[in-house]
Amino acid sequence: MIAINNLSVAFGGFRLFDGITFNVGDKDRIGLAGKNGAGKSTMLKVICGIQPPTEGTVSIPKECSIGYLPQHMTYGDDKTVFAEAESALKELKELQSRVDEMNAELAVRTDYESEEYMEFLTELSEKTERLSLMGGDNYKAEIETTLKGLGFERTDFERPTKEFSGGWRMRIELAKILLSHPDVILLDEPTNHLDIESIQWLEDFLKDYSGAVVVISHDRAFLDNVTTRTVEIVLGKIYDYKANYSKYLILRQERFEQQMNAYKNQQKMIADTEKFIERFRYKATKSVQVQSRIKQLEKVERIQIDDFDKSALNIKFPPAPHSGVISVQGKHITKAFGDHVVINDVDFEIERGEKVAFVGRNGEGKTTMARMIMRELEHQGEIVLGHGIKIGYFAQNQADMLNPEDTVFDTVDRVAVGDIRLKIRDMLGAFMFSGEDIDKKVGVLSGGERTRLAMIKLLLEPVNLLILDEPTNHLDIRSKEILKQAIKDFGGTAIVVSHDREFLDGLVSKTYEFRGGKMKLHLGGIYDFLRDRKLESLRELEAEKAKAQPQAKQAQPAAPKKQEAQPAKPQMTYEQKREYDRKVNKLTKSVKTAEEDIAKTEAEIADIEKQLESCTSNEQATELATKHTEANAKLESLMAQWEDLQAQLEELTKN
Repeated sequence: MIAINNLSVAFGGFRLFDGITFNVGDKDRIGLAGKNGAGKSTMLKVICGIQPPTEGTVSIPKECSIGYLPQHMTYGDDKTVFAEAESALKELKELQSRVDEMNAELAVRTDYESEEYMEFLTELSEKTERLSLMGGDNYKAEIETTLKGLGFERTDFERPTKEFSGGWRMRIELAKILLSHPDVILLDEPTNHLDIESIQWLEDFLKDYSGAVVVISHDRAFLDNVTTRTVEIVLGKIYDYKANYSKYLILRQERFEQQMNAYKNQQKMIADTEKFIERFRYKATKSVQVQSRIKQLEKVERIQIDDFDKSALNIKFPPAPHSGVISVQGKHITKAFGDHVVINDVDFEIERGEKVAFVGRNGEGKTTMARMIMRELEHQGEIVLGHGIKIGYFAQNQADMLNPEDTVFDTVDRVAVGDIRLKIRDMLGAFMFSGEDIDKKVGVLSGGERTRLAMIKLLLEPVNLLILDEPTNHLDIRSKEILKQAIKDFGGTAIVVSHDREFLDGLVSKTYEFRGGKMKLHLGGIYDFLRDRKLESLRELEAEKAKAQPQAKQAQPAAPKKQEAQPAKPQMTYEQKREYDRKVNKLTKSVKTAEEDIAKTEAEIADIEKQLESCTSNEQATELATKHTEANAKLESLMAQWEDLQAQLEELTKN
């Protein structure tokens, strides 16, 4: 689909890419890998046309559409959340208008035998099929499904976008990309502002997506679940692996070992040749051989070792001061902001040495609880810190408390004590500060750089209770591994607010889930919690169905009584009664149409599954699998539409 040919990008005298060539296929799931600064974000900008290459070409078919989510962007503030998401469907609306025009024209044309008429029918069929794939009349249900999948509530839909934080507005931009159904989706760190449930929803969406996906992420679990191909950028070159991130790491290690063996053999050959030249340079009888060896050396293409950082850096928190058995305890905690109750009458207890995760959807109270433990927010109820507790707190605004006039090195040097002072440069390197970076003043650092520096500073302070609020957002995978190991080795207690499953896996033994104003304890690791949560969701679904069934059974015998006890309707005016009946009839028809569409789509899915059982060619199987995925997506959208219509009808007729 997209062909990158002999691509080079230079900034001043530095060549970021040097003669890179690779393709993006129409079904590819590609993860871009490489150190920070290797050029991953630049590659996405080059593909979507924002950054022109210095040399080479990027060939993209004219009809190919691209959706690009950068790390940072500017936002519009003049629409509601729903309207902003709907603005992504400009192509769908234009296509719908064109199909309507063509259908109207078809109704009056009579040139049935002409070539133009057949071409017209072909075009109409193609556009109708395209409209169907894009969602057609179901686009409002699709918008709702997408926004809810990314964490928005129905009550958010009509709120102005300017009321939301940057992270939530990034979700709106992501929703717009997903709704526009581009042929290629380019995502630069999409999980930074998503909670665990939203990340899992996005994973499922991308795995079933009909187009290509190219993603940059420091979330290892996300990469493993979404990608099937990894393109690594190293020293201006690329290495292409047909594998997800974890398998790529194994293959990369094998490549590195092969490269090192080849490098050592070449260095030995060069040393032996230079030794021969030096030994016989001034002997006339060996002059021919010497010249031959000199030419041989000049022709050697020197093997360059890729930029692998294999240093085994072991960073530890200072020893935790002794404390009581209970680190922190909460009783009957309630917190409201105005009329909005975030946390409602919860109890919890965290003991010395425990590593605990706070998880849940954004806005459910995780950070609020962390700030209450820190005495930063007033609340009802009692939070008691254990004997001798000293807290080390990391929050996103922690970076703003650094002295802008200090250098990076001085900021760390001022708090480092003991042997760790000998490893300051190693520690800075582990968190992506190297070379001239360590002499920069804090005031000129980016937000992400200041956040990483605040994390290093925390690593040096002697505390026995760590509270870390989203500590991994600006760390690369290697830095996260270093921090994770440091927390595992920490002798004190740790509370980690995070959406990064790979980071939490093997780190925490308890998970507190914040949902519906409550704080529910799940014993075990993060994947134990996620398994429990899925089972719990199924139980909730079954309970809702069981609750609905008795009500449905009671509805028929109760109908006459309900009819007798309705004096309100006769009191309607004629116009009110007419309008009421019109709305009920319209909704009833819409519900029936939706049910018919659902039945038709389910029949289509069953037919495709039969064909899949009997097909013999790979090409046919691929085509049928694509149709099966599209039909299931259509069914999900139809079901959401039916539920919405049914709810409206029940609301209208319940009195």
